[in-house]
Amino acid sequence: MKDYYKIGEISNLYGIGVDSLRYYERIGVLKPRRGENGYRMYNLKDIYKLNIIRDLRQLNFSMEQIKNYLAHQSIDNTLALLQEEIEWIQGQLKKLRSTEQIIQSRLNALLTARNSTTGIFTVKAFPDRMCLRLNTNITRDEEIDFAIKKLHHKHENKIYDIGNQSIGAALSIDDLNKGITGVFRYVFFILKEKTKEYDFILPAGQYLSFLYKGSYNQSADRIKETLSYIEENGYHILDDPFELYQIHNHDTMLKEEFLTEIQVRISE
Repeated sequence: MKDYYKIGEISNLYGIGVDSLRYYERIGVLKPRRGENGYRMYNLKDIYKLNIIRDLRQLNFSMEQIKNYLAHQSIDNTLALLQEEIEWIQGQLKKLRSTEQIIQSRLNALLTARNSTTGIFTVKAFPDRMCLRLNTNITRDEEIDFAIKKLHHKHENKIYDIGNQSIGAALSIDDLNKGITGVFRYVFFILKEKTKEYDFILPAGQYLSFLYKGSYNQSADRIKETLSYIEENGYHILDDPFELYQIHNHDTMLKEEFLTEIQVRISE
């Protein structure tokens, strides 16, 4: 085994770019000597340090941490370094488990939605549902998506994953009484858990539900069908009707796969 290696040999041996090796020298982590021709010459001690640098970099330690460790290497510092890494790994595992739960929740919701029966009216009971909303006037499909993005931007510290949220848009009961069915007055997110950070509530109660599949172009007709069903069956509308987008353009670009649920809180 040679006593000294040139920078190119070290670079090839460890898969470390020569710029990185020069950087390690610049910050004082490595101190190669210069040969007669001016080439950097790395000895076995430098190689030992490179082993440590490589291992600690793989464990996500910063070069500042590594430099400090190499300068004060002891069993106590090694134990402290490993404990710090364990804590970092535990934090990453916690984040991964949380992400896994979010993805699993969305997967289950999509599977349930895809297998839902459409075209029938049902009455569902719901508790209070806390929501975040954005008031706006919407007459076209693309305006709903833009409004939802604005709402998400407004609350991005609370809503991290827009694809995993229950998203809706509501009509005005006053508009419906005037025969206006094509204008949505606000969009909203239904929050997953009870929280104080909401700005309106979908009240607990009985909701008439109607699921339809396909393009949003049929929205006005489906809402009219729902209102006619309410009137024909002796129900009374208590609040603004709304649509929930169970499968939407965050899930598929095929409009025939879109799944929308109309809900209206009612009383007999």
